[in-house]
Amino acid sequence: MTFPGGTFPGGRWIEHWDPEDETFWKETGERTARRNLFFSVLSEHIGFSVWTLWSVLVLFMGPEYGLTPADKFLLTSVVTLVGAVVRVPYTFAVAVFGGRNWTIVSAGLLLVPTVAAFAVMEPGTSFSTFLLVGLLAGIGGGNFASSMTNINAFFPLRKKGWALGLNAGGGNVGVPVIQLAALAIIGAGGGPRVLLGIYIPLILVAAVLAARFMDNLASVKNDTGAAKDAARDAHTWIMSVLYVGTFGSFIGYSFAFGQVLTTQFGRTPLQAAYLTFIGPLLGSLIRPLGGRLADRYGGARITLWNFVAMAAATAVLVAASTAESLALFVAAFVVLFVLTGLGNGSTFKMIPGIFQNKALGKGLTGEAAVAYGRRLSGASMGLIGAAGALGGVAINLAFRQSFLSLGSGTGAFVAFLVFYAVCFAVTWAVYLRRPVTRPAAGPAAGAEPKAQLSHAEV
Repeated sequence: MTFPGGTFPGGRWIEHWDPEDETFWKETGERTARRNLFFSVLSEHIGFSVWTLWSVLVLFMGPEYGLTPADKFLLTSVVTLVGAVVRVPYTFAVAVFGGRNWTIVSAGLLLVPTVAAFAVMEPGTSFSTFLLVGLLAGIGGGNFASSMTNINAFFPLRKKGWALGLNAGGGNVGVPVIQLAALAIIGAGGGPRVLLGIYIPLILVAAVLAARFMDNLASVKNDTGAAKDAARDAHTWIMSVLYVGTFGSFIGYSFAFGQVLTTQFGRTPLQAAYLTFIGPLLGSLIRPLGGRLADRYGGARITLWNFVAMAAATAVLVAASTAESLALFVAAFVVLFVLTGLGNGSTFKMIPGIFQNKALGKGLTGEAAVAYGRRLSGASMGLIGAAGALGGVAINLAFRQSFLSLGSGTGAFVAFLVFYAVCFAVTWAVYLRRPVTRPAAGPAAGAEPKAQLSHAEV
């Protein structure tokens, strides 16, 4: 392993990287990969906190701010939307700038929405101003995509479920952490600017540590063709649907849970803050377990039964919402959060396996197969991650419409239940009903060898 100083300007680069070589992995690869994973998680963690910042800021915004519940749901929806959209360019920024270099830049960019929110967070500020500043916070959602693409390149296929699950789970924990920080500040009688003031120096620390301890991989080169190939592949969009069901649910519920408690069940901001962090915390912590289970039993199997459980938990939420039972509602919501975390881990594990198997089906072997799988799986992760985050937008808009039409979130939960049933059917039909072959892309597709996607690998 070499660090060719001066060969690549602007950062520390690793020229040779072969994690599938067990000797290389044991001697130098694993130690370096774990170090990059740790500091990637730190930056992504703070990115998630900034992205979900407005889910807790709206709890501070009482009647004196002049915002209706519908206004607050719209505000969190646009934040989620921007976070989804920026995931696409963030994915490919790793190949352009290097994983270490882009982590420094993306961490530093988090100062923009944090400082802007600090400046405007007071009664009398117009709703349009809050919307504009909320749009800025969306860039925190992009850190996930670049981090996952970067870490995907560091680990061998046999370790990707665990590594990607840990990377994403550590980032997801940023959601409950900022909610816990808000709880402590509200409980102590502090204001929203205190919360924002805590995060500004943390952002600087994350950027400095990334510069000091992370690396760029020279093998991850800019390849615009990978994005086009991934976009043409049917499995990219099939997995996008499944990821909408898992991560879209996680991020959407993370934004909406506190507002549902205050609007439908009449909880005060402090009472809501005591409850909102529990689900995102457990859902984040269990995500690596979802990846680990997928490594062992197959991502498709874990994903299938996870959607069954998510549908059951949602049915309980419908009943609790109709009966206005707060205790049952909170318990079912926490269970649903846990299941979104498991599903996040299992669905993302499926992605590298799908493209690795397709490489084998094309007749590629050894390093060529690994390079093909890494190239397309890295590109597809950005598109799938963006689609998943758009699910969070849909959830907040569904809640907004449900409260406007019915005065409660019951209608939204019924819609979510139907969607989880669709995800179950798609998972079974495409990945479990029979061995999956590469979808035909045109007349010449039939001439290509077909890749059998085994349950153990996918």
